[in-house]
Amino acid sequence: MARKGTSMRLTSSRISSLLLSMFATFASFYVAGRLWQESQTRVHLISELHRVTGQGKSAISVDDTLKIIACREQKKTLAALEMELSAARQQGFVPKHTDGAETKKRPLVVIGIMTSLGNKKKRDAVRQAWMGTGASLKKIETEKGVIARFVIGRSANKGDSMDKSIDAENSQTDDFIILDDVVEAPEEASKKVKLFFAYAADRWDAQFYAKANDNIYVNMDALGSTLAALQGKPRAYIGCMKSGEVFSEPNQKWYEPEWWKFGDKKAYFRHAYGEMYVITNALARFVSINRDILHAYAHDDVSTGSWFVGLDVKHVDEGKFCCSAWSSARGVAHIHSQSQGKQVHGNIKSSNVFLNAKGYGCIFGAGMAHTYAFPTPDMHLAFVHQR
Repeated sequence: MARKGTSMRLTSSRISSLLLSMFATFASFYVAGRLWQESQTRVHLISELHRVTGQGKSAISVDDTLKIIACREQKKTLAALEMELSAARQQGFVPKHTDGAETKKRPLVVIGIMTSLGNKKKRDAVRQAWMGTGASLKKIETEKGVIARFVIGRSANKGDSMDKSIDAENSQTDDFIILDDVVEAPEEASKKVKLFFAYAADRWDAQFYAKANDNIYVNMDALGSTLAALQGKPRAYIGCMKSGEVFSEPNQKWYEPEWWKFGDKKAYFRHAYGEMYVITNALARFVSINRDILHAYAHDDVSTGSWFVGLDVKHVDEGKFCCSAWSSARGVAHIHSQSQGKQVHGNIKSSNVFLNAKGYGCIFGAGMAHTYAFPTPDMHLAFVHQR
């Protein structure tokens, strides 16, 4: 009986173990099946999500990881450059020179003389009066530190006879800055001045940069002495400062399409008269860096003034730069065309920037004008002939 009871207990234990094993096996299959179903569901959902959103693989490859690391390094480099740029702005973008010899090699001023496609006679008169050509032009650059260039754009029909004429003239004189991105038209005058400052600042590390028209005559000595007295001002905007009414009617000569930006009283902020004005190296570099976002108004003098009105800039109202009918009371000579010749107004002073050593000044004519050269006892001087 004892053996029989023991045998029955062993059989019962084996059956229980077998049932437990079968249950565990079935449970394992069930759990594995559920996990497999869930994984398949996840794969399906992810694939649908990628299909809808257009995303690629969710896993990041080794190449992607390397790219992320490289981007982070570039961000650090960019942040460092931004800090350096901020420090440079605080210093006024003034390049550092290690010794006095290097400083002496810097040009004093780069003068951009704005000219047009059909103004060869004016250019010839300027060359004969004060700018020079060939060896005399180079002599002015080396001895006086004055670099003068005519600034011109391209014809609306690029490559036409007018463009070829400018290229031929430049091949003989080598005194042009030709701006290929500017169409030679009145509505692009502000863009032309802006790109001149940017081009000149990128090419020459001068102390000053000047914009001038091709109907004025510059006294080099007076200009040099005037600018030399301003060398201690790192951010200076120099010229004959003026303000006045903003013209809002399209039929008016000095019409400004964006007149509404100047307020209800329609008055311009203070800015330099457009016949000639000068900016320092720091401001020219500012224009170069921000050329793509600096706004251009209808007139270049207003545009230039607007670029600096919100900056920490010293506006220098220099009467020696005044050259127009309204400025005669300030002691600057100007010449108006007359039917029988020329007439001089104002006090003749050799210290004025627009006067040469013999006392001749700039030439100013209202309306459509044409310039011719004629001999005088000491030089060729242009006069304005009204059409």
